[in-house]
Amino acid sequence: MSSSTKKTLPERIIHPIDPFFDADSRILILGSFPSVKSREVRFFYGHPQNRFWKVIAAVFGGETPDTIAEKKAFLKQNHIAMWDSIHSCTIIGSSDSSIRDAVPNDIRVILKTGKIRRIFCNGTTSFKMYKKYIFPQTGIEAVKLPSTSPANAAWNVDRLTEAWRICADTVRSSEME
Repeated sequence: MSSSTKKTLPERIIHPIDPFFDADSRILILGSFPSVKSREVRFFYGHPQNRFWKVIAAVFGGETPDTIAEKKAFLKQNHIAMWDSIHSCTIIGSSDSSIRDAVPNDIRVILKTGKIRRIFCNGTTSFKMYKKYIFPQTGIEAVKLPSTSPANAAWNVDRLTEAWRICADTVRSSEME
């Protein structure tokens, strides 16, 4: 079977990336499920065309991190926890629209450890999964932000940055408490 044929077949995949958080995390950003590229590099938003790192760096007024070590340092410095709404699912490639049989991640370990003030979902799929599976466990409302995926072509980087500013505002206001 060629690799191009293989990519069009649904696969049952367990999330390969550990959550990123510490005791100082103030916000939690949840994606849906890692893309093929993110699964390969074993860290969030690994595809170079995903605008997440560019947007979040602009929001927090920093340089866009390149390496995984730089990304982890950036998240830690800005009190950001990260994970995804989905623990495992059947998916075709990186397509959120192909996700079936989703099993949610248990985010309670992050909530117990960090000082999470707000949960943000990167895009509609993450938000829908959160509302359906995770909200009933936590009772914490999440904020849906526009997806940073290149598939969300209706939103350019400037528009995304403006919408995502709420993340930095939340961290800053929590530091004043």
